[in-house]
Amino acid sequence: MFRNRRNNVLLFGSRRLFSAKKIVLTQTKWRINGMKKVGIFMADGCEEIEGLTVVDIVRRAKLEMTTISITDKKEVTSSHNVTFLTDALASEVDFDGFDAIVLPGGMPGTLNLGASDMVNKVIKKFAGEGKIVAAICAAPSVLGAAGLLEGRHATCHPGFEEKLTGAITSEDAVVVDGNIITSRGMGTAIDFGLAIVDCLTDFDEEVVEHVKKGIVYRNFEEV
Repeated sequence: MFRNRRNNVLLFGSRRLFSAKKIVLTQTKWRINGMKKVGIFMADGCEEIEGLTVVDIVRRAKLEMTTISITDKKEVTSSHNVTFLTDALASEVDFDGFDAIVLPGGMPGTLNLGASDMVNKVIKKFAGEGKIVAAICAAPSVLGAAGLLEGRHATCHPGFEEKLTGAITSEDAVVVDGNIITSRGMGTAIDFGLAIVDCLTDFDEEVVEHVKKGIVYRNFEEV
């Protein structure tokens, strides 16, 4: 497999997403065209920064983002006792209209996601249809348990590597392998969000640069 490194980005025979801390991509025949609608599952015990950072980044890119509660109430309390309201309940959502689904980490939020039959059904369906499935921190373990990481490159929060069943794991900040995007934790949440935006906008660097400028993003590894 062809590998190259450019601007702290490890490439696997693919083009650069953006200049960030060791973003990894893997070549694929799959390509995104005009994807604009994103859903993010919110469970009690989620890591609020990992979830809401992605919401912020995606909305700054002018893409549609829907926060989705996996329970029968819109109120969600995070792992650090931050309570917020989601846009919708999973029971109200037509997932066929979405192009990407995101799973934030945190405990016990990750366990709650993994225990949900609905979550597992959606991520398997999305993965099978070539839609983006993105997970950060401990949440890639949900993808591993669902059999979505077999033979894939992936990353996760330190200590969860064994739960990424079948994956080729790394310590990179963000890993993009086809339609699967994984990341390590709260400290990589901005890079994770930017990677999602880059894929959804068909690698439009102007969109990503606009978002980075708006949040005064700076990759200190480049200084």
